[in-house]
Amino acid sequence: MTTPIIECIANYSEARHPEIIEAIAQAILDVPGVSLLDRHSDLDHNRTVLTFAGLPQAVEEAAFRSIARAAELINLDEHSGEHPRIGASDVVPFVPISGVAMQECVDIASRLGQRVGSELEIPVYLYEEAASRPDRKNLENIRRGEYERLKEEIADDPDRIPDYGPRRLGTAGATVIGARHPLVAFNVYLTTDDIAAARKIARAVRHSSGGLRYVKALGLLVDGMAQVSMNLTNYKATPLARVVEFIRREAERCGVGIHHSELVGLIPEDALVDAAVWYTQLDQFEPGQILERRLRASLGEQLDVAPKEARDFLDELAADSPTPGGGSAAAYAGAAAAALAAMVARLTLGKKKYAGVERQMHEVLEHAEALRASLTAAVDEDAAAFQTVMTAFRLPKETPEQELVRQETIQAAILQAALVPLQVARQLVEVMKLVEVVVEYGNLNAITDGGTGAELARAAFNGASMNIRINLDGLQDKESAELMLVELENLQEEANGLIRHVRALVAERGGLAPV
Repeated sequence: MTTPIIECIANYSEARHPEIIEAIAQAILDVPGVSLLDRHSDLDHNRTVLTFAGLPQAVEEAAFRSIARAAELINLDEHSGEHPRIGASDVVPFVPISGVAMQECVDIASRLGQRVGSELEIPVYLYEEAASRPDRKNLENIRRGEYERLKEEIADDPDRIPDYGPRRLGTAGATVIGARHPLVAFNVYLTTDDIAAARKIARAVRHSSGGLRYVKALGLLVDGMAQVSMNLTNYKATPLARVVEFIRREAERCGVGIHHSELVGLIPEDALVDAAVWYTQLDQFEPGQILERRLRASLGEQLDVAPKEARDFLDELAADSPTPGGGSAAAYAGAAAAALAAMVARLTLGKKKYAGVERQMHEVLEHAEALRASLTAAVDEDAAAFQTVMTAFRLPKETPEQELVRQETIQAAILQAALVPLQVARQLVEVMKLVEVVVEYGNLNAITDGGTGAELARAAFNGASMNIRINLDGLQDKESAELMLVELENLQEEANGLIRHVRALVAERGGLAPV
């Protein structure tokens, strides 16, 4: 039976305060059974996209908690950015991934919208497949005039009546919730700072003004470069390569070229395969010619991709590059520790001898798998945070204004570089608590596996701690730094107590000499 999985690609109107994004991400991670797959922040857009997935009920709950947290922390009256927006949690779409029909995502969107409207008193508009009326299927129609105009019109304009919630806006604005098919969020940067060129090309490529079907586009100025920002809502009907070549041709007409492109969030594998096939002109190509797909089809679960990914990560760790580094390695070791906790729980479940702890082991297993997914994601998050710091230090500083922007960006990046390992440290303590349970009550035959998990988690904690402290040394906001150090010291004390207890349990139940 296929496990029901849905994805949520939530957009929040904040990118310049990493601590706010961290708090929203934590609200998502606090829900068992949800994995945070990706985060993408754009300072010019002042917008962050968090992609998370899991069981439908868990993802629905995580989305609600994130909307509530964003409403507490983001004030739209003080927000500015290149990207259009009407709310703190601007857009919250659900996408069916496996074992779920689109109608279930529609039901989730409607149910969540009603809850957000009544409990949080935030106006909610339903869009795409969940739209309650045809003119709200397209997000652009709902978001016209942005937050400022909606604030003026929501009380009196019949067309702006929300599907749920009050006819007034607070500082959290409104939220658009919906259900849709997978899309590709894709930006193309041009070799010019002329925003008029980007807007002209966007107008040519987007479907609503006569361009390509299933393409939505805006012309923006980002990082001093003209950008064509797009959503491809059906990458199969309008392939990525076709869009890129269309933009290349239109850019040439404007006397400019493509500088580079970027993905926002995740992309389906097939979209990249289709682009590769188009550019290499593999007219006779069959998907079965991809080595990994053929092996998976032939060997099934015998060929798990994890060992290959593990080797890839270790090769990257050993390379002459600062990323991934110690913070990523700590998260990686923590994920292994969580995996061992899950392993011992599984080896305990279904055994008559341990029937009395069945419920505990189920809880451990669910929590351990959620932590494993989160810590695995933190491997890339830590590397990305350090890359952001390095990028910030390379910003121009020729004028006082540039130096001010540079310093503010550096400080925000350093804070994020400390927050990522701090979150890892919190989760490692949670892993050690789970290990404590399986070592005390779990299958005796696997007690040293649990003990190994505890030692891995403890070593990973030490590594995360070093990365937190070195980043806090460079933080000018000493009050925030002190608060984080106090939390770290409390976590350290808790970790010390846990490792001592686990070692004693292993010695007692396993008959081993104390470590």
